[in-house]
Amino acid sequence: MPMEKTFNAAEAEPRIYAAWEASGAFKAGANARPGADPYCIMLPPPNVTGTLHVGHAFNHTLMDILIRWHRMRGFDTLWQPGLDHAGIATQMVVERELTRTQQPSRREMGREAFVAKVMEWKEKSGGTIVEQDKRLGASMDCSRAAFTMDEGFHEAVIKVFVDMYQKGLIYRGKRLVNWDPHFETAISDLEVENTEVPGHMWHFKYPLAGGESYEYVEKDVEGSVTLREVRDYISIATTRPETMLGDGAVAVHPSDERYAPIVGKLCEIPVGPKEHRRLIPIITDEYPDPTFGSGAVKITGAHDFNDYAVAKRAGIPCYRLMDTRAQMRADGAPYAEAATVAMAVARGETTLGEAEVDAINLVPDELRGLDRYEARKRVVAEITAEGLAVTVLKKSVDRETGAEHPERVPYVEQKPIMQPFGDRSKVVIEPMLTDQWFVDTAKIVEPALEAVRTGRTKIIPTSGEKTYYHWLENIEPWCISRQLWWGHQIPVWYGPSIKTLDQPPGVLRALGKKIAGHMADFSEPVAFCGANFEEVRQKAAAYYSDSLSDEIFECSSASDAEERFHDDGGEIQIGLTRDPDVLDTWFSSGLWPIGTLGWPEPTPELQRYFPTSVLVTGQDILFFWVARMMMMQLAVVNDIPFRTVYLHGLVRDAKGKKMSKSMGNVIDPLEIIDEFGADALRFANAAMASLGGVLKLDTGRIAGYRNFGTKLWNACRFAEMNGVWEGHATVPAPSPKATVNRWIIGEAARTLTEVDAALTDFRFDQAADALYRFVWGKVCDWYVEFAKPLFDGPEAQETRATMAFILDQCMILLHPMMPFVTEELWQTTGKRQKPLIHADWPAYGMSVIDPAADREMNWVTTLIDEIRSARAQMHVPVGLKLDMVATTLSAEAKAAWDRNEALIKRLARIETLTEGPAPKGAISVTVEGAAFAIPLAGIIDIAEEKSRLTRAMEKLQKEIGGLKGRLDNPNFAKSAPEDVVIEAQGNLEARQEEAAKIREALQRLSDLG
Repeated sequence: MPMEKTFNAAEAEPRIYAAWEASGAFKAGANARPGADPYCIMLPPPNVTGTLHVGHAFNHTLMDILIRWHRMRGFDTLWQPGLDHAGIATQMVVERELTRTQQPSRREMGREAFVAKVMEWKEKSGGTIVEQDKRLGASMDCSRAAFTMDEGFHEAVIKVFVDMYQKGLIYRGKRLVNWDPHFETAISDLEVENTEVPGHMWHFKYPLAGGESYEYVEKDVEGSVTLREVRDYISIATTRPETMLGDGAVAVHPSDERYAPIVGKLCEIPVGPKEHRRLIPIITDEYPDPTFGSGAVKITGAHDFNDYAVAKRAGIPCYRLMDTRAQMRADGAPYAEAATVAMAVARGETTLGEAEVDAINLVPDELRGLDRYEARKRVVAEITAEGLAVTVLKKSVDRETGAEHPERVPYVEQKPIMQPFGDRSKVVIEPMLTDQWFVDTAKIVEPALEAVRTGRTKIIPTSGEKTYYHWLENIEPWCISRQLWWGHQIPVWYGPSIKTLDQPPGVLRALGKKIAGHMADFSEPVAFCGANFEEVRQKAAAYYSDSLSDEIFECSSASDAEERFHDDGGEIQIGLTRDPDVLDTWFSSGLWPIGTLGWPEPTPELQRYFPTSVLVTGQDILFFWVARMMMMQLAVVNDIPFRTVYLHGLVRDAKGKKMSKSMGNVIDPLEIIDEFGADALRFANAAMASLGGVLKLDTGRIAGYRNFGTKLWNACRFAEMNGVWEGHATVPAPSPKATVNRWIIGEAARTLTEVDAALTDFRFDQAADALYRFVWGKVCDWYVEFAKPLFDGPEAQETRATMAFILDQCMILLHPMMPFVTEELWQTTGKRQKPLIHADWPAYGMSVIDPAADREMNWVTTLIDEIRSARAQMHVPVGLKLDMVATTLSAEAKAAWDRNEALIKRLARIETLTEGPAPKGAISVTVEGAAFAIPLAGIIDIAEEKSRLTRAMEKLQKEIGGLKGRLDNPNFAKSAPEDVVIEAQGNLEARQEEAAKIREALQRLSDLG
C-alpha cells in the first residue's frame, strides 16, 4: 500500500500510542537485554488537580527522550509515574465543587465523609494530566502509576514519621510560619507569591519611659553634625501598624551612636489604653540598618520573620495578635490583665514559658475580633490623634491670596512594598507563630551534603551545586504539618498527663471520680505516636497502667476526652484524641523514590531500580523537593535517591518573557499539539534545552520542526517512488562502492556519535542540532539530490540499499525526540520484527567512515554552498545559470570536480567551467585546493548593489550602537526586567550576525572593481 502524501498527526498519534500501550511497550523491563543494567527515572508527581502546561510538556519530553534512548539500547528501564495528592489544591477544588452542587460543606459533613468525598472526586476527575501526557507521547509505565494517598504509600509515610519521631528527628514546637488566613493553614515558601503592591510606611514616636530625654545627633558621611536636638522618644517606621500591639522591643544597630544613650532603657508602645500602656526595652542587634529610615526597628517576633530571629537572639517574648483567620484575637484575659503580665516580663520581674506567652492576648479590648486591616486604621487614627505620629512640614498656597500656609502633617510615605500572597488563596499571607510539627533537619542534613560533595549524586548544571550547598548549609527546621483534612493525618494521639504515676492501679481505681479533678491534667497533654491506634493504645496503657488498657479509647476531640474521663462502676476510662493536622505534601513526596518502589517491603523493584538513575526537574524546587528527597532517603534507607539531578529553568515565551494570563502570552501545549503535532513540540523542547540557558518556546520554531518531520516523510516517499522499500527489512549497514553512498554512511556514524555523546551529557539541544543537520541537511538536501542520477546507473541497487539503511537510521536516531512520525514511517516502509520503540539502537562507530569519500563529498557540498551563498549575496537571479572559471585547481580538486561535475553544475546552477585567470568583474569562491571566479559583469548592477548594502549597513550600525549602549549601561542591566535584557542581547547578536554577512558581501563587490 503506497504511503500517504502527508503524515496525519491527529489521526496517527492516538492510534500509535494505543498500539504501544496495548503491546506493553512501556512496561518496566520492556526490550531489556539479558543482564542489562537498570535505568530508572521518577516522574516528579504532578498535582492530582493538575493539567498539562508547557513546563510539564518540556520536563516530560526530556525524561521520555532519555527513557526511549535507554530502552532502545537494551537497558532495563522503568519510568515511574504517579500523582501527588496536593493537599491545599485538592481540598480547595472539592470544597468549591461542594458549594457549586449545593452539597453540605466540609465542616457540616465531617472529616471522614469529606475525605471520602475527595477520594470520590479523585477517581472521577483527578489525574486529567495522565491522559494529556499520552498525547505528548510519554512512555511511562502507567500500570505502576502511584498516588501519594494510596494505601501502601500511606503506610510508608506513616512508618517514616513514627520512626523519625522515635529517633528524635521529628518534634512539635512553636515557630513562625507562613500562614494562609483563607485556608487557615501553614504553607511553604514555594506556595507564597511575593508581589509588589502600592503601600504605606507610617512613622511613629515611641515615648521614653518616665519622660526621659536624650540628645539626638545626626551627622553626614564626613562626620559633620546636621541635626542636634533633645528628644523624649525614639521613632520607628512600619508598614503594618496593627502589629505594634505585639511589639517586644525596639532594636538599633550596636554601631548607631544616635541611640547609644538610650540603649537598655524602656520605651512606650503608643497605642492602647493609657493607663495600661506597655513598656518595651531598647536593644541592640546586627539586623537594623542605620542608614534606612530612622535606623530603629520595632521587634514583633510573632508576626515577622526577621523580627522573630532578633527576638530569639535577645530572649524577647513573641506575642501573637491574630487568630487563624487573621482577625485580631478575641480570646484570653482582658487587656488590662494581659498588659500587666507583659509589663512584668519587660521589667524582668517574671519569666514565662513559650506556651504561657502565647496565651497572652495584648490586643486592646476595643480592637478584639476586628479584621487586621480595620485594626490598622484604628491604630493609625489613635496614634495620630494623640500626636505621636512623626510629622513633616507641608506648605499649602491659598488660591485667592497666594499666601503660604505651613502646617505639620503625619509623615506617611507612599511607596511600593513587596507583599506575600497565597498562590492559591490570593490573600495576604500572615507570618504567624503557631504550634507545628518539624523535622530537625540539622540532624539529617550532613549526609545529603556529603553525597553531592563526594560525587555520589551529581547535579547538572554544576551551578546548581552552589544553590544546593547554600540551602543545606543554612537549613532551618522543616515545618511538615498543615491544618487541612486532606492528606496523611499526623499519627500522634494525646491524652491527659497523670501527676501520680507512682500510685498502684488499685489506688488509681479507688480514687474514683476524684481522678479527673486531682490526677488528670488536660492542659498539658502527653503525646503517643504510633502507626495505628492499637499500637498507640499499648503505649498509652504502659504510661497510665497496664491494667487500664481495655478502657483506653479514641475520642474525636480534646473536650470530648475530658468530658468522658470518668469512673463507670469502678472502671476508669481514658480517651485519646488524634492530632487533627496532616503532613505537608513535600513530606510524602520526599519519599517518592522508595515509596513508589514498594518500601518498606524489600520488593524486587526496590532491589532492582533503587537508587534511581536520574531526576529531571525544575531548578525552582531544588531545595523544596530535591534536597528533601536526598535527606529523607539517606535518613530512612541510608542511600541516595538518584545518581544524577538534571535541573532546568522556567519555560518562557519566544521573547524570553515569563508566561502569564494577564500578559496573554500563555502557550497551551495541547493547542500546540492540535496545530502542529506532538513531534514538533517535542523537538522544539529538546532544541531549546541548553544547560542553564533561558528556555524560549517559539511557535514559529515549532512550525519549522513540523516542516522538519514533513521533510523526512517526503524523503521516504521519494525513496518509495524509486523502489527503495520494495521487500525492505531492517538490515545492517551495507558496503557500497559509490562515493556518495560511502560518504552518507559515514555521516550517519558521525551523527550517531554526536547524539550519543550529547545525550550522555544531557545536552538535548546539541543532540537535536546534530539530528537536524544530518536529517535535513545531509540526507534530505544533499543525499537525496546526489542519489537521483545514481538510480539510473549501475549503482542503482546499492543506492537503494544505502538509502533504505540511511532513512532507517534517521527514524531510529530521531525516535526518542519524534516518536510518532518515526514509528509510522517504520511500520509503513518495511517488514519489521518489532516496533521502532523497541528497535536496536545502532552500535556501529566512527570506523565505518571512509576518509576519502568523506573528504571528496565534503569538498563538493562546500563548493556548492559557497557558490549559492555568493549568488544570494549578489542578488543573482535564482534560475540563471552562470559560467565559472577555475583560477586554481589541484589534482585532487580536479578529480573531485570531474567525478561530480554533473551534480555540482545542476545544484549550483553553473553552465560551464573553464580554467584560466579571473576575468574583470568576477567574484571569487575558494575551497580546499581550488579557487574559482564567477563573472558578473552585465548580470548585476554593481553600483546599485553597493548602495543597497551600504544603506542596510548604516541602518544596522545605528541599531547595534543603540543596543550596545543600553546593554553597556549598568542601570539598564540592574533595573530592567530579566526578559527585557535577554531580548536586547538576542537582538544585538542577530544584528551583529547580519552585519557580518553584509560586510562579506561588500567585500565581494569591492573585488569586482
